Parts: sequence; C-alpha cells; structure tokens
Amino acid sequence: MNPIYVNRTLRFLLVAVLIIVFLVSFYYVSKITYPFIIGFLIAFSINPIVNFFEKKARLPRGFAVFVSLLLIFSVFAGLITLLVVEIVAGAEYLSKVVPTHVQTLITYIEVFFAAQVIPLYNQLSGLFMNLETGQQDTILENIQNVGTQVGTTLGNFIQGFFENIPTILGWFPSAATVIIFSLLGTFFISKDWYRLSKIGNRLLPGKAKTSGKTVFVDLKKALFGFITAQATLVSLTTVTILIGLLILKVDYAITIALVTGLVDIVPYLGTGAIFVPWIIFEAVSGEMHLAIGLGVLYLVVLVQRQLMEPKILSSNIGIDPLATLIALFVGYKLIGFIGLIVGPVVLVIINTLHRANVFHDLWAFIKGNESRDV
Repeated sequence: MNPIYVNRTLRFLLVAVLIIVFLVSFYYVSKITYPFIIGFLIAFSINPIVNFFEKKARLPRGFAVFVSLLLIFSVFAGLITLLVVEIVAGAEYLSKVVPTHVQTLITYIEVFFAAQVIPLYNQLSGLFMNLETGQQDTILENIQNVGTQVGTTLGNFIQGFFENIPTILGWFPSAATVIIFSLLGTFFISKDWYRLSKIGNRLLPGKAKTSGKTVFVDLKKALFGFITAQATLVSLTTVTILIGLLILKVDYAITIALVTGLVDIVPYLGTGAIFVPWIIFEAVSGEMHLAIGLGVLYLVVLVQRQLMEPKILSSNIGIDPLATLIALFVGYKLIGFIGLIVGPVVLVIINTLHRANVFHDLWAFIKGNESRDV
C-alpha cells in the first residue's frame, strides 16, 4: 500500500476525530457554562458602546460597562413600558367591544344551527333509520371509538398541562439565576475584554492567531448584520401592517401593529397567529369588507416577508440569497422554527471559516508534504 495515502488517511482521521471531540466537548461544556457564553455574546455586542464611553466620555472601563448595561436596560424597559401601556389601552377598548362581538357570534351560531345543522341532522337521522341493524351498529361503534379517542386525547392534554405547571413555575427561579449570572459575566468579561484578548493572543500560535482574527472580524460583522436584518424585517412588517390598518380605519392600529411585529420575530407563528383568527372572526361576524381587507393585508405582509428575508439577510451577512434560502429551509426542516435562526448562523460560520482559509489549511495538512512528490 502506498505510504503517502496511508499518511493522508491517518491525518484525515486525526482531523475528523479532533473536530468531533471539539464539537462534543463544546456541547457538554456549553450545557453547564451557557450563562457565561450568553455573557460573552452580550459583552461582544456592547463592546463598541463601552469603548465609546471609555474613550469619548473618559470613563473608567468598569463604570463604562455599567453605564452601557444601564442604558441598554433602560431602552428595553422603556420600549416594554410603552408596549404595555398600548396593550392596556387596547385591552380596555376590547373589554368594551368584545361582548358585543361575542353576542353577534352567538347569534350567528344559533341561526346557523337552526338553518343548517338541524335540517341536516334530521336528514341524517332519516337515512340512519333506513339502514339495516348491522350497519347502524357499525356506525354507532365508529362514533363511540372516535368519541373515546377524542376524550382520551383531550384528557391526556389536560393532564399533561397540569403536570407541567410545577415545571413551568420552577423555570422562573432558574431563569432569574441565569439572567443574574449572565449579567455578572457580561460585566466582568466586558471590563477585562482587552486583558482577556491579550491572554488569548499569547496562548494561540501565530497561524491560528491570524486565522482566528479573520474569523472573529467576519463573525462580528455577520452577527451585527444578522441582528440588523431581523430588526429591518420586523420594522418593515410593523410599518406595513400599521399603514394597512390605518387605511382600513381599525382602532388601536399602533398597538396591533406593534404586537404583530413582535409576533413576527417567531417565524413558526408569524403574523398568521394574529391575522388568521382575526379574519375568521370578522367574516363570521358579518364584517366581510374588513375581513377581505385584512386578508389582502396579510397576503401583502406574507409575500413581502418571503421576498425580502433572503435578500436582506444576504446583504447584511454577506451570503448569497439562494444559499441563505437553502439554509433557512434546511434549518427549519432539521430543528423546527429555531432552525430559521440557526441555519443562517451556521452558514455564516462556514463561510467565515472558508474566507479565513481554515478549510484550505486543513486540506493542506491532510495532504502533507508528500503531495509535492506526487
């Protein structure tokens, strides 16, 4: 056997084993240290703001980190407060309007049953009585089986819901602990950012340092690009919905647009979680003009999202639109709606590693010096 190919095979297996060991180790270590990973990501994100306060305002590094976190927390708290105020105002309005709509819905159901369901029931009863005894027994048995299955499913769902209540309640102290440790980790990591960077530079060899810097810069650009892309998509959805609702003269259009925009962050639900029940309710209530208008607005938002998402993501994170679309689809198929976020991130990491010549260096290591003699 050619020793060159044996050496290449051994080096390939070594690289594969090292990659697998790294991924498995990272997975299990991250399950324990994820608050500090979150802290690192937050520190990484706010580093430009901290640098601004440190250099322009001449604040000590630790105080600059504190001011940055306080500023970001205040902005989020202010936005949440405004949203809560709008939701409360909208809830008060709905508390006055909903009873009337509910009474209209009940009246519609009563009329529907009287005009459609009861005559149909009488016809089915007549047909049922004309069947033979064996056929009647078969139909009754099937109906009982369906009823039993529905009752069992519903019972299991209710039982599972109540059994999970202690778990859900127990999640809040755990979440509070994670938030506290993440914020503490953010503060200390951001305060000692450059000292930790120097330690990392001393530990890494020259080649790894160069490649690592390229990967770090590209990932930083892609991270902020991804956040910018998502913010842009949500803003476009919110503005489009607001304009459409104002044209339709819907009350509390701002509140509805903000809530729908926030729901649009969750791709699995999307704007359909708000629009579909709303359209059905308006149609049942007899408000066909509003139902049609909402349906058109929903289609516009849906088409806009599908057309703009690959383009905006690709322009902000530097990936081809087709590759971004494939990453979105593959991520969704593999791990659900979270994959719509993980897919593009993995694509960015692969592209960044490629641009940093990491794959080229690995292939050169696998081929070895023997390739010159081939």
